[in-house]
Amino acid sequence: MADDNTYESMLCVKNEVHVYRIPPRASNRGYRAADWKLDEPAWSGRMKITAKGKMAYIKLEDKNTGELFAQAPVEQYPGSAVEGVTDSSRYFVVRIDDGNGRHAFIGLGFADRGDSFDFNVALQDHFKWVRQEGELAKQEASQSAAPKLDLSFKEGQTIKISIGNIKKKEAGAAKTRPMGGGLLPPPPGAKAGGLILPPAGQQAAPAVQTNPAPLLDFGSTAPASQPSSDMWGDFTSAGSSSSKDAVKTGWVQFS
Repeated sequence: MADDNTYESMLCVKNEVHVYRIPPRASNRGYRAADWKLDEPAWSGRMKITAKGKMAYIKLEDKNTGELFAQAPVEQYPGSAVEGVTDSSRYFVVRIDDGNGRHAFIGLGFADRGDSFDFNVALQDHFKWVRQEGELAKQEASQSAAPKLDLSFKEGQTIKISIGNIKKKEAGAAKTRPMGGGLLPPPPGAKAGGLILPPAGQQAAPAVQTNPAPLLDFGSTAPASQPSSDMWGDFTSAGSSSSKDAVKTGWVQFS
C-alpha cells in the first residue's frame, strides 16, 4: 500500500460513466459486454483516476455532491484489478474494494469511445513510469554495491609526463645559432685563398703584403727600385761602361 504522506496526483477525470452489475464469468474466454443490461446501468456518475506513489486508484463519485460510491485500488495494469471485455473497447471489468478486505467485480462503461481511450492511456502511462522508476532504483543499487575505482596517488607514487613539442623547439633553436663564436661565414663567391679568421679569443696575425714585381717607370723622375744584377743581361753592359750609371740616372740607354 502507498504511504499516507505520499502526494496524491490526478491522472484522469471523466464526468459521465456507468456502472453495471455483471453475471459471473461463464468461461475463461473473458467477459462480454453484450451479456450485461447496457440500457439499465446500476449507477451513473463521475470517475477520477488518482496516483499515490506506485498505486493508482479508480474513484467513482457523485458528480453533484462528490460523495464516494466505490473505489478500486490498482497495483498493476493490465492486471486483475482492471480487465477489458472481449466484444467492445468502451467497457471494462473493475474490482472494487471497500477497505475492509471485501471486494466485488463491476462493469464500467463510457458513453464516448474517446473517454475510454483516455482511461486506458492514463493507467498505461502511470505504470510505465512505475517500471522505469524500478529499473533506475536497481541500477543505483548495483552501482553502489560495486567497488569504486580508486584513482588517488599512493605514497611514493609519481607520474611522468613526456612533452614532445618542447624538444622539437629546442632542436630547431639550436640549428639557427651562428657558427664560429658569433662570426658570420664568408660571403658567396669569396676565393679559397682569402683571409682566414682565427677562432674566438685569438688575435689575428698581421697580414704579410708581398711587393709586386718591379716595373720600369720611364716617365717618372723618382728613381726606380734597383733591379737584380742579371735582369737586363748584356744590354746594360753594352750601353755604358758601368751598370751603376744606368741605375743612377733612371734611364736605360741602348747603343
